[in-house]
Amino acid sequence: LVLTPTRELAMQVADSFAAYAEGHPKIKVLAIYGGSDFRSQINALKRGVDVVVGTPGRVMDHMRQGTLVQKGLSSLVLDEADEMLRMGFIDDIEWILEQLPEEKQMILFSATMPSEIRRLSKRYLHDPAEITIKAKKQDAQLIKQRYITIQNSYKLAALKRVLETSSKEAVIIFARTKVITQRLAEALEAANHNVAVLNGDVPQNLRERTIERLRLGGIDILVATDVAARGLDVERIELVINYDMPFDTEAYVHRIGRTGRAGRNGEAILFASPRERSYLNNLERVVGQKIERMEVPSNEFINQFRLERLKTQLSSATSDPNNDDKEFEILSNLIDDMETEYEMSPKEIAMNALKLANGKSNLLINEDERWISQQESFRKRNDRFDDRSRSRRKNNFDSKSPERDKQRYRLDVGHRDHIKPGNIVGAIANETGLKGKMIGRIQIFDDHSLVDLPKGMPTDIFQNLKRLKVMNKELNISLNN
Repeated sequence: LVLTPTRELAMQVADSFAAYAEGHPKIKVLAIYGGSDFRSQINALKRGVDVVVGTPGRVMDHMRQGTLVQKGLSSLVLDEADEMLRMGFIDDIEWILEQLPEEKQMILFSATMPSEIRRLSKRYLHDPAEITIKAKKQDAQLIKQRYITIQNSYKLAALKRVLETSSKEAVIIFARTKVITQRLAEALEAANHNVAVLNGDVPQNLRERTIERLRLGGIDILVATDVAARGLDVERIELVINYDMPFDTEAYVHRIGRTGRAGRNGEAILFASPRERSYLNNLERVVGQKIERMEVPSNEFINQFRLERLKTQLSSATSDPNNDDKEFEILSNLIDDMETEYEMSPKEIAMNALKLANGKSNLLINEDERWISQQESFRKRNDRFDDRSRSRRKNNFDSKSPERDKQRYRLDVGHRDHIKPGNIVGAIANETGLKGKMIGRIQIFDDHSLVDLPKGMPTDIFQNLKRLKVMNKELNISLNN
């Protein structure tokens, strides 16, 4: 039995099991999740299956109905346990675990190890081996990552300009809420983009059709929420746009992971308001690479892009293997007639043909773009203010030396991780046995914190503190020299 947080991931895992079992026709795999026909799932379970992959809610339904027999179960996998916790499935998982046989192998996969998941593992896993898999840096670097600083009121206009200058095959746009996904899709559809929505309100059968259309090229832009796109794996996706800042770093990693799959190159663009810019360093530390700044495409850039695209289209039309010789002859005669009857030059005919092909809209744009330069000025002003504030806070703290019996340490957590002094005191006190009053001054900055601790810290406690996590982030403590 494999438990997954979303229907899409259940389908993906079931497909993987089917691929692993290729050549073994007796191994039967079944995915069970809400939104699909319950009766057909019952019939499949009655016929007998070897691997069941399901979401907690539908698994519980079958257990209560008696259609999912647990007696023969030998292995249980909790996939993306941290995501199930974040989605509120922890009580459901505990209920399922209590129904299962005592003798079984349990495997838990989790991108992070929050305290609730660790407590769950200690309670239900017997003497477990903990395996940490470190991502290869070169895999992350296959994804070119950039950000645009933009005020919320101009995000949609900026998005349209980014899409206008994108030559990527397929794009997924992540938004924070269902309402925003719907609003974005309507706006992009009005701008003649081939777009679809994927959120929690979309019925399962329509979700599956939407993903299949995206895979086959029937859709080029997908606007989705995090939950709906969990586990989505479509090769055509070459660009991920984070229209809204993700709630945490893990969500960002999962989002950009929708592109650059299996060694392919991809691109990710993040829209960040001036206030959200402070989270960038934290994201860079997690992905292990620089997120470069990107400017909103200007009128000049868009026009140049359109002209280059038109030249490419005209050039490729010449060598199109589907050209009809008879039709070519008729059109050639038509051009000759136009030259004779209307005394038009070939250049004039070509210009008029391009106008007709372009429709009522102009090929080149001349929109008011003063807001773009205003955003840039606002960004620079905000950067100067942030630099002065950071420098002032750090200088004030550094000017005060630690007390005589204490040393100053640096922690790799800060405001971007939503850390507060109480979180640091509690974590260190629990790990070291120190009383809160023995922990000295604490100063929290954007991407790190400084704390004064008693001198002579034993090596084993120091090593434990390096691995200790606060708000799902390792302290990675070090002496502040």
